[in-house]
Amino acid sequence: MYKKILSTVIPPSSTAASTETLPMKTTTDSPSPSGGSYTDMFRRRNLTITLLVGVVIGLPCLIYFNDMIPSQLLSLSFYDSSSNSIKVDARLKEVLEKAAMKDKTVILTTLNEAWATPNSVFDLFLESFRIGERTQNLTSNLVIIALDGKAYKRCMEIHPHCYALTTSGIDFSEEAYFMSADYLVMMWRRIDFLRTVLEMGYNFVFTDADIMWFRNPFDFNRFYNGSDFQIACDWYNGNSRDVNNSPNGGFTYVRSNERTKKFYKYWYEARQSHPGKHDQDVLNIIKHKRSFRNIGLKIRFLNTAYFGGLCEPSRNLNEVCTMHANCCFGLDNKLNDLNVMLNDWRRFMALPEDSKKSWKKSWNVPQNCSLGNFHPHPSKKDAKQEKIV
Repeated sequence: MYKKILSTVIPPSSTAASTETLPMKTTTDSPSPSGGSYTDMFRRRNLTITLLVGVVIGLPCLIYFNDMIPSQLLSLSFYDSSSNSIKVDARLKEVLEKAAMKDKTVILTTLNEAWATPNSVFDLFLESFRIGERTQNLTSNLVIIALDGKAYKRCMEIHPHCYALTTSGIDFSEEAYFMSADYLVMMWRRIDFLRTVLEMGYNFVFTDADIMWFRNPFDFNRFYNGSDFQIACDWYNGNSRDVNNSPNGGFTYVRSNERTKKFYKYWYEARQSHPGKHDQDVLNIIKHKRSFRNIGLKIRFLNTAYFGGLCEPSRNLNEVCTMHANCCFGLDNKLNDLNVMLNDWRRFMALPEDSKKSWKKSWNVPQNCSLGNFHPHPSKKDAKQEKIV
């Protein structure tokens, strides 16, 4: 990389051109003591001076550039949208190894600049781990997948396990509106990235950053034993094995084995047969197909009593593990309801133990978030007007 930057500062072709056009004081090619002409001697001297000046100017720029960007960001993993593949470097392996539980399970979330700014979604996400029940230690297993440089920088400031993943030609720093082109690329890139994690032999809990963690689902045994793939629901019909449940890809618990690797590859490739649909819609289609059943995936749908959301809230605060700000349009609306959610939890946790057990009240959400406010992404023109207002 340093050679590439230095060649940019001192292009060889431009250096040669500048020395050839320098005016010479002498018009005769008198022999030099070494046997060459004086013209050649002057040219060599000017070339040397030019190179030295270039090094003097370029080296401080190189040092400044290196100081400005964390060393980890110099070795990113790039997603090539043209080849639809992830080129993984050693940095991902290093981060996963440091964050993994004893059984090689990690907790993963993705983050962009819009959600990473102070007092935005990322801060609320981490706050939920701090005030949750037996959730504090889980942050040591949490890996933040940053989708842009500013999100990565913010992560490195406040969290030990950060990984930079960028997509060539696409900027994810702003809020990706539901079902916009960037949103679809981001969702599918996520599926392919998770497949990569499985291929590396790691189990994972993937969680959207707008999911608040109020209880440790491992400690409270809220996951099913012997399952390959467990996924939260927008609406749960009471039967964890029924594929007619409405899954939400924002929260999954996946064990790394041959079945899950095949499934994620199959899921990712199915996008080509269903252009314009996001991962959740495609999952709802393929889960009924024979080709899906042939994989033999052991799938379970998680009960909203424990893994709830604004679509279908967990009613009992004595049982809830996570709450998702789903069925919600707009970052401001989401932040409002997430803050209300956290305050509800703080009040509940401040109660005496006897009062907690008999507590019947539920959440004071949704408020600003509702299906009535939920609508597809605006056009770019509308989006700009909305931000100005």
